Amino acid sequence: MSRPEKHSLTLGGHRTSVSLEPEFWAAFREIAAEKNMGINALAGEIDAARGVETGLATAIRLFVLRHYRGR
Repeated sequence: MSRPEKHSLTLGGHRTSVSLEPEFWAAFREIAAEKNMGINALAGEIDAARGVETGLATAIRLFVLRHYRGR
């Protein structure tokens, strides 16, 4: 298993850092491309939909998992 990598995202005009394993970053980028969206826009949608008790990295991982489970 790979170690998480930190990447910067811009959400609502504000920069934030998210740490995900490279495999999740790759899957997240694939999903964004399928939706014809940038990763910042997709992360913004995920951020807006997540609960206050769920961190953004966790929300992205769960989004990726649900996406591929739904196939």
